[in-house]
Amino acid sequence: MRFFLDTANVDEARRVREWGLLDGILLNPPADSVGKDARRLLSDLAQVGDGPVIAPLSAGDPKGMYKEARELHKLGKNVVLRVPMTREGLRVVRLLGDEQIATDVGLVFTPMQALLAARAGTAYVSPAVGALDDSGQIGMDVVESVVRVYDNYGLQTQVNVQGIQNPIHVLDAAMMGVDVATLPLGVLEKLFDHPLTQAGLANLRTNTFEGPRRIH
Repeated sequence: MRFFLDTANVDEARRVREWGLLDGILLNPPADSVGKDARRLLSDLAQVGDGPVIAPLSAGDPKGMYKEARELHKLGKNVVLRVPMTREGLRVVRLLGDEQIATDVGLVFTPMQALLAARAGTAYVSPAVGALDDSGQIGMDVVESVVRVYDNYGLQTQVNVQGIQNPIHVLDAAMMGVDVATLPLGVLEKLFDHPLTQAGLANLRTNTFEGPRRIH
């Protein structure tokens, strides 16, 4: 399973790259980041690593989404455009696919939506487990159904679980064979930790390693 970092912070991306864990980035630009600022941020993130950088489209109509996607893709060959799970969005997926521009379909909350997105030819589909959990559903159950449907038909679209809120989400995704887990830095850092690891490190620090004792 690959890790995509959910961030709009270049320093965070560089930090995760140094750990050898940066397989991609999901850019959620701040609300006050518009126009040239947002594009500059996307360009900077696209240069941090070789993996995909997923950028959401802001336009609502197919013509606007298509035009915006082509412009943003010029900022980096690894830029992947996120389109919404709508009739118009899947139309744009088709158009961009004809030009070899990769897409990610967001706002996916059912296995059937994921199936439609795959049929349209998107590279990634991103069910949002956090939003599903908050709505009273079990988000990872939906993800499991998506994985099963894709396996049934050998679909090549990759399942990218987003909205991950804790390490249990990551474990469940890995157990299901999900392709990508998109998670914030705070959750990724928690994957390193365990009380026994911390206790072992503390024990190592207290040892003096003075060498073998002499036996009299």
